[in-house]
Amino acid sequence: MKILVCITHVPDTTSRIAFKDDNTKFDDTGVQFIIGPYDDYALARAVELKDELNASITALHVGGAEADPTIRKALAIGADNAIRVNTPAEDSLNVAQQIAAVARQQNYDLILMGRESIDFNGGQVHGMVGALLDIPSISPVMELKIENRTAKMVREIEGGKEHVEVSLPLVAGCQEPIAEWKIPNMRGIMSARSKPLEVLEPVAADVQTASIKFELPPAKGAIKLVDADNVEELVNLLKNEAKVI
Repeated sequence: MKILVCITHVPDTTSRIAFKDDNTKFDDTGVQFIIGPYDDYALARAVELKDELNASITALHVGGAEADPTIRKALAIGADNAIRVNTPAEDSLNVAQQIAAVARQQNYDLILMGRESIDFNGGQVHGMVGALLDIPSISPVMELKIENRTAKMVREIEGGKEHVEVSLPLVAGCQEPIAEWKIPNMRGIMSARSKPLEVLEPVAADVQTASIKFELPPAKGAIKLVDADNVEELVNLLKNEAKVI
């Protein structure tokens, strides 16, 4: 079985976010980058399936050379090889087209990725990849088992869970608790240095969206404490000041 795990290169969740050039570009000065947390879950489940099914894992990233250390971490965790498509990941459709182009050439049985990236939070790429490849796409997947070329999944839906069975090939957008995050050990870190990381030039693809300007959310206001017995004042503040009722 061949598994493709698509990973993003995103700022650590504790990073202080700032912008530059009149708020038109993200300022990455001093920012620590990581594998997207949802992609980490996808990679962790792929590593478990690798042991269960004697599978091979390819990690795929769409982006520039600055992401190579992040890709090497995926190799250290358990991916056997990696591919980087050398083009900025700024548009969901463009990214999906690059992933689909690689997937067509290699005929992967299972394509795993996070339910969304934590920088753009679009949650669209897995669906687009499935449509481009004309295969099922399921998200957000909380449980995944493979039995005789059939994927048995539990998917989160509003107000509950849905149990789904789909024949491979398949695209799955993953989230917790599909697997426990894996931390690379020293052996994995050392072996990652010699594992192949292939850089591919992008295929011709559509770029239909662009970020024009960014802005930070407004700063939090001062906290107001209301006496537990003063319900009237609390209701007045929620209605006229916070405007939530």
